[in-house]
Amino acid sequence: MSKKPFYITTPIYYPSGNPHIGHCYTTVACDSIARYKRMQGYDVMFLTGTDEHGLKIEQKAAEAGVSPKEYVDVIVEQFQKLWKYMNISYDRYIRTTDDYHVESVQKIFKELYDRGYIYKGEYSGKYCTPCESFWTDSQLDENGCCPECHRPVKFAKEEAYFFKMSPFAERIEKLLTETDYLRPKTRAQELVNNFIKPGLEDLCVSRTTFKWGVPVTFDEGHVVYVWIDALSNYITALGYLNDAHSDFEKFWPADVHMVAKDIMRFHAIIWPAMLMALELPLPKHLAVHGYITMQSKSGESVKMSKSLGNVVDPFILGERYGCDSIRYHILREMALGADSLFSNEIMMNRINSDLANGFGNLVSRTVAMADKYFGGTLPAEREAAAIDDDFRSVILGLLPEVDKYVDETKIKQALETIFEGVNRANKYIDETEPWKLGKDEAMKPRLAAVLYNLLEAIRITSALLAPFMPTTMPKVWEQIGASAEDVKYENLGRFDVLPADVTVHKGEILFPRIDVDKEIDELNAILTKNMEAAQAKLSAEEKGEESAAPIELAPEITIDDFAKVEIRVAKVISCEKVKKSDKLLCLQLDDGMGGRQVVSGIAQYYSPEDLIGKKLQLIANLKPVKLRGVDSNGMICAADTPDGIKVIFVDDSIPVGSKIR
Repeated sequence: MSKKPFYITTPIYYPSGNPHIGHCYTTVACDSIARYKRMQGYDVMFLTGTDEHGLKIEQKAAEAGVSPKEYVDVIVEQFQKLWKYMNISYDRYIRTTDDYHVESVQKIFKELYDRGYIYKGEYSGKYCTPCESFWTDSQLDENGCCPECHRPVKFAKEEAYFFKMSPFAERIEKLLTETDYLRPKTRAQELVNNFIKPGLEDLCVSRTTFKWGVPVTFDEGHVVYVWIDALSNYITALGYLNDAHSDFEKFWPADVHMVAKDIMRFHAIIWPAMLMALELPLPKHLAVHGYITMQSKSGESVKMSKSLGNVVDPFILGERYGCDSIRYHILREMALGADSLFSNEIMMNRINSDLANGFGNLVSRTVAMADKYFGGTLPAEREAAAIDDDFRSVILGLLPEVDKYVDETKIKQALETIFEGVNRANKYIDETEPWKLGKDEAMKPRLAAVLYNLLEAIRITSALLAPFMPTTMPKVWEQIGASAEDVKYENLGRFDVLPADVTVHKGEILFPRIDVDKEIDELNAILTKNMEAAQAKLSAEEKGEESAAPIELAPEITIDDFAKVEIRVAKVISCEKVKKSDKLLCLQLDDGMGGRQVVSGIAQYYSPEDLIGKKLQLIANLKPVKLRGVDSNGMICAADTPDGIKVIFVDDSIPVGSKIR
């Protein structure tokens, strides 16, 4: 009999920097669900990957002096290394630079164009480069910045193609409010009120101001903008409109897309609209989780983010506490839809309370008592008692509850349920007092029954924990004498599965107890050093300064030397790229002295449209030169920053020609 298919996806991650523990939640959560479904007998397809196009990647690659593909290759390797380290069992890894994906995206774009859903126009509005998002004025935060990352936006104007969103507004509203597509459902009204009720705006789906993207096949100079490129991965990875794979009919529609709340809008509104336009089935569920947050010095909880300089390195944590402990902690702390506060102390206390004192102690005590009182092998003769029935009923009630919570993508509740069983088993030890039974030879049959019940409880709880903690649980099975057959899903709803004369094997401590005070000092020293370096870099970037590294000045000059330099305010009247050059822009300036032409090597950081109308600082008395055969009469003042060259603009109220001193 063929297995029932199950398709689960993470978003594809944007490789603008190395991965951190904030990336781990979605991937570990999806991995746990995928493993659980495999345990249940499903034919699982678990997809993850990287979204590798866009302006930010192009800029960062230019700063590093490499091609965009070379730049992302290095970071993708780090993502894949982390997923291997975190024991992520993905079935397919997609990169948006894969040839088959590019082919499918071009066909999807053309199909939407041919169906009349994509049209050509001009974009004029606010754009956030880090988030790759356009925003209206009403959507900006109270400081006029990006509502997602709260960094400055810039005015953008360019020819672009647009995807019509309004034809799908009513259907999407019903999808969000009348079905269980969105989890948690509480997010639905937020999306309806903020985006659908005001009127769905058409979506910009091509760009002309950068080249690093999927080319539009029928209009040279346009590249497919991020969301049609990125969101399509969920179907291109299955072979939609390409020959690389042939799983589309089998796995689509997806059972679960899981994303963080910052990209909820794109998956809850734009992705369904695209699928509706293509007349394809919609995914069954979109599970939206919150952020892993950290407490700032002011006491506020802030999103864990590479750009905010508060990243915790999962490799450091894993080396000290084990991959499974980290997996368990981040899954156990976050309720679906809510944020989860991360701190070293919270993590260590969770490891101590649940894993060391709870589950680990249950296993070690039970195995030790079986070894002490029976030489490791339980006798077949046992004596039951009424208390056993209640204990067994609690353990046997775990499976249907955990099944339900996994189906609802409520992983925190699934783990809480399993640990209700663990806690009940530890209480059962206190109730039955096996150390007293062991002192009386006549009570050995009763002791054997107690220890067997405990081993069965460990078998069931460990098997239920295996999808969430896949590295440790096989060690548990070895200690309690359980075979691979014993821990199969079909055996988790019944007792008396282990052999009557089961033999245990004492092993290593599964979860060593942590000396919290000592460990916090050591770990904080490591993490603080890393975070301070990241925050110093971020602070320098925000201020447009060099990073904290020592600055070497040129030889001193006198005031007379400085007086020789004429710095004047000038306004950019027009701007265009210099032919046969990727770095040079030719600017026509109003300098208050009749105008002039200046050539500047800033084409990698600014498009001509970014500069027109802006006022800047001009070194007006620099000796004229020819650059690529084009006359340049002066030089624009700019700063070298970690993000590349930044032109120094001046207040628009200052008249052109004004001298800067």
